[in-house]
Amino acid sequence: MTDAHHDFPTRITVVTAPGCHFCDDAQEGLAHLQQQGHHLTVDLVEATSPEGAALLATHRPAMNPLVLVDGQYFSAGRLPRRKLEAVLQQRARSQAVTSHG
Repeated sequence: MTDAHHDFPTRITVVTAPGCHFCDDAQEGLAHLQQQGHHLTVDLVEATSPEGAALLATHRPAMNPLVLVDGQYFSAGRLPRRKLEAVLQQRARSQAVTSHG
């Protein structure tokens, strides 16, 4: 990976609910992606917190967890890991092209 890739971590926000097995699965999946070398910043937000309630009101997901990538809606319910990995790889390529002109 290039240094430029590490300059711009992708911020993943996960709005979680108590007892949500999809929420646990999402956290495990994100940890796995970090272990693979993807540069992520993961913010876990409780659905019952003021921030979580505001995000849920804005995005109105059908299921938990609500997952945002850099503040934009990505998914609700089971985390689509392959789709997220493809997005992360595309972002890394874009950042590498931008940094190398």
